[in-house]
Amino acid sequence: MMSDNTVKATREVARLIRPDVLAMAPYTPILPFEVLSEQLGRPPEEIVKLDANENPYGPSQKALQALASLESVAHIYPDPEARHLREKLADYTGVPVGHILAGAGADELIDLTARLFLDRGDAVANCPPTFGMYPFDAALAGARVVNVPRRADFSLDVEGIERAALGSDAKLLFLTTPNNPDGGLLEEAVLDRLLRLPLAVVVDEAYVEFSGAESFAGRVPAEPNLIVLRTFSKWAGLAGLRIGYGLFPLTLIEQLWKIKQPYNVSAAADHAARAALDDLPHLQQDIARIRAERDRLYAALSEFPQLSPYPSRANFVLCRVARMDAGALKRRLAEDYGILVRHFNKPGLADHVRISAGRPDQTDALLGALRAIFEEDTP
Repeated sequence: MMSDNTVKATREVARLIRPDVLAMAPYTPILPFEVLSEQLGRPPEEIVKLDANENPYGPSQKALQALASLESVAHIYPDPEARHLREKLADYTGVPVGHILAGAGADELIDLTARLFLDRGDAVANCPPTFGMYPFDAALAGARVVNVPRRADFSLDVEGIERAALGSDAKLLFLTTPNNPDGGLLEEAVLDRLLRLPLAVVVDEAYVEFSGAESFAGRVPAEPNLIVLRTFSKWAGLAGLRIGYGLFPLTLIEQLWKIKQPYNVSAAADHAARAALDDLPHLQQDIARIRAERDRLYAALSEFPQLSPYPSRANFVLCRVARMDAGALKRRLAEDYGILVRHFNKPGLADHVRISAGRPDQTDALLGALRAIFEEDTP
């Protein structure tokens, strides 16, 4: 039990914290695998993890070999400019190296972009349902988030975005393609229209490798207000190493170099990412397998009267759940079968679950569990 003096001192320190941070709701991440295993009372090998859009095939062998050979560099600070990685990324994206900045996942680059543009009270345009880090980092910068909800089919309300952006004098607009959680694509004509707004447009392409669509990265050098963010977390199976990159106009990246942490990309992440880029044929085979399983998953889910899946161009499928509570379905799958899916208890998604595309055996396990649950609940 704390003494009266300790309680008083604790209150005094708490009063020094920014009031807006005290009022912030925390971001809710996916629990670590070890914690999930303990909570479910199941060994890791019995858990089917389809809740975080991870690559079920893991890193390439070359990436694993690169990690195993870190002995000579692990005790040395990494290159603060990630020069060799950025050179490989220039080849991979077709964008000159001067436009590329590497980060500790795309998350760090979202945060850096917010820090670059936003002052307290500035506005950010956001289009929910979408990735939750955009409003999180905007709030952390003390900015206002102006939400323009997506339509019922998750398409963008372009006119609404324009009105909100101009009416609030927003500095940033965050867009995702394919969008998380529905997997829909951003149309080029829509991007063209939104780039005419007097703000910076941030296009997050975390899932673009699964989409079959052309990246917008190649447009960055010619568009002064376009930023494209990418990651190795999904397609390259490196989520645990936190490695991503952004493509920025030269006028912006010059300023970002000033504010990023000096050694923001670890030697492990740098070497693994470079090795992944050297193993593209293998990783592209994995991507093809994941896309095929996504399409199989969508078709199979469509056969259940209780589920209405949305077509997806990412590595997951979003489903509307009918005839039972979506949160209850998530719990039943986890507790009774050790199968993890994502449920978002927020507006527009409360009656939905998102299911990552896994290996064929994982899809089989999921479908079997769904049949058992729905048959059990059928009068």
